[in-house]
Amino acid sequence: MFRGDKLVDTPRGPARVDLDPPGTGLPVGLLVLGHGAGGGVDAPDLIALRDQAVASGVAVARITQPYRVAGRRAPAPAGQLDECWAAVVATLTEQLPEVPLVVGGRSSGARVACRGAVAVGAAGIVALAFPLHPPGRPERSRAAELSTGVPTLVLNGDRDPFGVPPAGAGVEVVVRPAEGHDLRRDPAGTASLALAWLRGRGWAR
Repeated sequence: MFRGDKLVDTPRGPARVDLDPPGTGLPVGLLVLGHGAGGGVDAPDLIALRDQAVASGVAVARITQPYRVAGRRAPAPAGQLDECWAAVVATLTEQLPEVPLVVGGRSSGARVACRGAVAVGAAGIVALAFPLHPPGRPERSRAAELSTGVPTLVLNGDRDPFGVPPAGAGVEVVVRPAEGHDLRRDPAGTASLALAWLRGRGWAR
């Protein structure tokens, strides 16, 4: 298993993977995280989750999509994002084939993880700041993307202009008080909730 950052070829150009092995021992799970549409994998909530997960026996990979590697801020179309995600996750699971795979990310990255979860064989999904709808457009709901049949944890702020998804079959929703879409107020607390969920399913120590 490599560590650090590595470029991985995809059908749409190279993606970057930042892979952090667990702090001690062999990994008990692999958590793969994606970034928001205009952001990166250094977002506070992603970093907090990475830090707590690696301390709890999880290997954590953060994927930077090819359009961001190329220096563009405008996201690629959804189909291209999904295609690249699947290619990188396949590379990662070849490295760690014997451990449970959990996928996730923040905002757009959470949507990509949900759309591709079944195809990549994910055991679970952690969705941070899932954007239920564009701001001010509740009629354009994306709730169907959460209906994967894969156990899912959603962590959203109660002040998120993109809305808060409803809970459903296999979908647990935790609303973080006084948090917006960036989940910057208490990233460690948000990460702790995600880690407790992972531990409850045997995917973290």
